[in-house]
Amino acid sequence: MKLQRLDPERRRRRLQLLAELSDAKALRDRVQPRRAQVDRLRDLIATRRRLFT
Repeated sequence: MKLQRLDPERRRRRLQLLAELSDAKALRDRVQPRRAQVDRLRDLIATRRRLFT
């Protein structure tokens, strides 16, 4: 499978979206540290389940 190059405008919009998503996650982690910890643990368990089954 060959990777397609995104045109500059799509690439810029994608990077902006990813940056905003990252900012939103960081803000949520600061506002709800307990929930963030639970989410990280859930992600870790799901990842391990995929890797070791």
